[in-house]
Amino acid sequence: MTARLREIPYNYTSFSDREIVLRILGDEAWDIINTLREERRTGRSAQMLYEVLGDIWVLTRNPYLEDDLLANRKRREALVGALRHRLNAVEERRGNNDKVKRLLELADEAVDRFAAEFEHTLQLRRRALRVLSRITRRDNIQFDGLARVSHVTDATDWRVEYPFVVLHPDTEAEVAHLVRACIELELTIIPRGGGTGYTGGAIPLTKHSAVINTEKLDTLSPVERLTLPGLTAPYATVHCGAGVVTRRVMEAAEANGLVFAVDPTSADASCIGGNVAMNAGGKKAVLWGTALDNLASWKMVTPDGLWMLVERLEHNLGKIHDTEHAHFRISRYEADGKMPHGEPEVLTIAGGSFRKAGLGKDVTDKFLSGLPGIQKEGCDGIITSATFILHRAHEHTRTVCLEFFGQVREAVPAIVEITTLLHNRTGSQVFLAGLEHLDERYLKAVGYATKSKRGSRPKMVLVADVVSDDADAAAKAASEIVRLANLRSGEGFIAVSAEARKKFWLDRARTAAIAKHTNAFKVNEDVVIPLPRMGDYCDGVERINIELSLKNKLKLLDALDEFFGGELPLRYQDDEQLGDAELLGNRPQAAKQLLAEVRARWQWLLDNLDSDVGRAMPDAAGEARPTGSVFQALQNHSIRASWKRELREPLRQMFSGSTYQPILDQCNAVHQGVLKSRVFVALH
Repeated sequence: MTARLREIPYNYTSFSDREIVLRILGDEAWDIINTLREERRTGRSAQMLYEVLGDIWVLTRNPYLEDDLLANRKRREALVGALRHRLNAVEERRGNNDKVKRLLELADEAVDRFAAEFEHTLQLRRRALRVLSRITRRDNIQFDGLARVSHVTDATDWRVEYPFVVLHPDTEAEVAHLVRACIELELTIIPRGGGTGYTGGAIPLTKHSAVINTEKLDTLSPVERLTLPGLTAPYATVHCGAGVVTRRVMEAAEANGLVFAVDPTSADASCIGGNVAMNAGGKKAVLWGTALDNLASWKMVTPDGLWMLVERLEHNLGKIHDTEHAHFRISRYEADGKMPHGEPEVLTIAGGSFRKAGLGKDVTDKFLSGLPGIQKEGCDGIITSATFILHRAHEHTRTVCLEFFGQVREAVPAIVEITTLLHNRTGSQVFLAGLEHLDERYLKAVGYATKSKRGSRPKMVLVADVVSDDADAAAKAASEIVRLANLRSGEGFIAVSAEARKKFWLDRARTAAIAKHTNAFKVNEDVVIPLPRMGDYCDGVERINIELSLKNKLKLLDALDEFFGGELPLRYQDDEQLGDAELLGNRPQAAKQLLAEVRARWQWLLDNLDSDVGRAMPDAAGEARPTGSVFQALQNHSIRASWKRELREPLRQMFSGSTYQPILDQCNAVHQGVLKSRVFVALH
């Protein structure tokens, strides 16, 4: 088996021994450890060194333990004394080994830094409390373990460093002063709202960081009809603090017969500040666009602690790319929010530069021609409030759920056909107000309950909202959409009542369920794809998934081959006197032969994805010879690379009996370990 990755005790994190040694002792120490291991100079001394590193690591990665030590000087001194005692014991055992001597020098320096860090932290906390409490209430300044643990990660579940302090400003006016204070304290500033992002924007990367949580900035105005700059008629708007939860704004709009267009899957937890910073969209973006299209203005604090107000001029009250030019007035103010800082400037951006023709809801220009705040993920300032336009709600809505069971490339054109169908219905006043695409892997991850009676999981699901002021027109359009699905090996289901429509959309919001299928970090990104090319795109993504899956399976074979080449565990009964060789016989050799045969087949599949599947290929019992390419056959499951059928079952037969059960258990453990390293791409 491979060498143990975790010899350092108390390591409950995702960091390996190597990463911990590099962070605490440095590259040189890791090189020395590897050299000593090769020279077989490791043993009790290495164990004691790892215990020192384990103590340092667990205390730097557990804010609760750190708080306990910060509050008790005697306990700190006892801990540091114990660390030095272990290092002294290693020194007594090292003899004349210069490598161990150098390693101990590095460890001594690490213990010195560890001890000094407590004093530095105490001093910095006192100073920070003194500076920050002039701006906001003391209970808004949190150094405690609970606050720091709660703000170490976001929806990615990726943890790098715990923040030094978490700040909860009571009012918008406090934010600029807090930013300037953090600059004075030399703290890296991390803006944070609901913490629902999948891009890691709210994750501290340095221990000397301050998270400014804007959730208390939850002012929500009544719906107001305002005449926006450059327009002559009033339009419905709502003003929101950065901490207002998206769902609250949606409900406020609905109560007034209006629609708040920003509708991310995280609407029940995400906040307005994050919606602006991420340019959030959602299912409604197909009709009304993303946050960018619906913002009338927003206010933010820049990285140097100044205020900035960005106002959309001559708003076209629709998608921004439909206007020839979009104009934004940018006004800057001092930290008091009143004194102007320079003259206002107007940023003019060609409307066509935001989205190329044929694209759906996302933007082409991710930088947005330098437009401040929006889609910058908090990197150019902290959003503190925003004003959005609201749209008139149509009287009738039909939600259509389409399940496709044929090939993805044949089903995906239905997206284009549906959008074209409604776009071409001139004069009918029927609109597509929501559209979401879920692929097979996403459906599996969220545990999608198939509505069809076919008894199998769909290859793709489309959920769409059709709206109109004419009930008959909405119903007719929904029926036509179902008919289009029927022509592409699909089935359609129409929901009329609000409760039924809500159920149809539930699976879209279950993105967190993907976490059980992932390891450590998820990458979530909107990809700009012209709708007519979606079929090619889906095939390309599935090609990536199949390649990654086959490579993961080959990695499994490597691990199993190494396992069967070593000492195999047995459960002795009355046959212990026979010895391992007699009990095992030729089983290890037979297992390695099985691995070689399976490897030949799986490697052939990986190397010949574009080949005609009708060519000679390694046989697999029970598989009919399909047509098309190898990739297509794997995609539609007419051929498979199966751990269960090709490896696990033959191994069970080969090692049947309780004596050999530990071998099978270890094979399963190896499989699970390798499987966790697999990456896959899910689309929605």
